[in-house]
Amino acid sequence: MKEHEVVGIDRTPCSTADVVGDIRDTALLAEALEGVEVIIHTAALHAPHVGLVPGDEFEEINIKATEQLALMGVKKGIKHFVFTSTTALYGFASTPAGRAGWVDETVMPRPKTIYHHSKIKAEQLLENISSSFDLPVTVLQMSRCFPEPVNLMAVYRLTRGIDARDVARAHACAVERRLSGFRRYIISGKTPFSKACCERLYRDANDVIREAIPGLAESFAVRGWSMPQSLDRVYDSSLAQHELGWQPKYGYESVLSLLDNESAEVLPMKSQS
Repeated sequence: MKEHEVVGIDRTPCSTADVVGDIRDTALLAEALEGVEVIIHTAALHAPHVGLVPGDEFEEINIKATEQLALMGVKKGIKHFVFTSTTALYGFASTPAGRAGWVDETVMPRPKTIYHHSKIKAEQLLENISSSFDLPVTVLQMSRCFPEPVNLMAVYRLTRGIDARDVARAHACAVERRLSGFRRYIISGKTPFSKACCERLYRDANDVIREAIPGLAESFAVRGWSMPQSLDRVYDSSLAQHELGWQPKYGYESVLSLLDNESAEVLPMKSQS
């Protein structure tokens, strides 16, 4: 909002909602899209809704409404469509047997839930629209950024987590770059690990972390926390860093700072056996 004129739409009145309503409301969208150059589409049902919301609503909101919004944007002359997706859609492919999964944009998803299926289908529809109408489409698959126990959250910033502020900056970078064609990027914290570490991360994460990030190990020791013995996946965001000119800023140090400052963005440490 510091760099662009932003029109926000949400079903719930809030400080960033200029228009209050549902993205399935075509009349509302037609009016809101007047003069818009870029759509950033974040609206969706999410993982916590699985089992609580009928499956046809995932189809209606996550898939059909996404397609409708993109096509309406094309009619209104938009120049770029940015879609917020999720690393969760890789599903079973994230956790191969006997080693930590190394997940980049080349991995073929193996979805577990209707949520995963709906996001995959939405991405596929957007790829078709991008090709058919020569519309730049950027998909940002964000990893977990919700509040959780601090000891897990700190380690996950190295493997499968991200700060919401870094996610927002990734969207801003995508808007500024406006790369041609259909692009898909994993948005996750910067990892110190490589694909060659995956077996050791799964079998002996403690030693691998101590070798790669001694500062984290020291911080855990000072606080009397145990290091994890096994890590099951790493999301590789290097492609986004290279092509979008984006760098995640908020690593494990930020998580510990949130705890020390009593921020609601992080939960107390999960008890360990």
